[in-house]
Amino acid sequence: MKNKIFLYLFVFSALIALYLFVSSGNMSKENNTKIASLEKETVKLKDSLKNLNLKMLEMEYFSLDNNDDAFAYYQHLNLKNTSGYIADKLLETNESTGDNPLIPYEGMEGDFKINKIKVLNHKWIIADFSDGQYWGDIILKYELKDDLGVDFQLLDHLLYARSN
Repeated sequence: MKNKIFLYLFVFSALIALYLFVSSGNMSKENNTKIASLEKETVKLKDSLKNLNLKMLEMEYFSLDNNDDAFAYYQHLNLKNTSGYIADKLLETNESTGDNPLIPYEGMEGDFKINKIKVLNHKWIIADFSDGQYWGDIILKYELKDDLGVDFQLLDHLLYARSN
């Protein structure tokens, strides 16, 4: 009787060991499949990140911050963020009542104000303006003086037709 109990315990233990061995093999295969798919996804994400970085560098090509030759014009002023300072000075022109004086159009649904600004180099700015319904772009020439004053001159402009 005692031998039969040990035999049953041995068979039962062997079945449990066999079950654990088979299930761990299946889990190992499943985990390897997941790891392989995650590695493929990681490679795709690295490629897309590389492409986004290249696009960002391309978009930043025309920027005062990335143009050492243009930036050299203002090094003697010791400004920490030259393009930000110039953009702030341009946004100050929005503070006047009515339309921004640099925009050659009268607002139709409100006052035309400058929204987005891109300082291209040490002489030019491109900016977007809108009155809430209508919008357009302007190209400005600017001069940053030694006393940190900024003069703006309108070079060209356009107003987009309303699409509705």
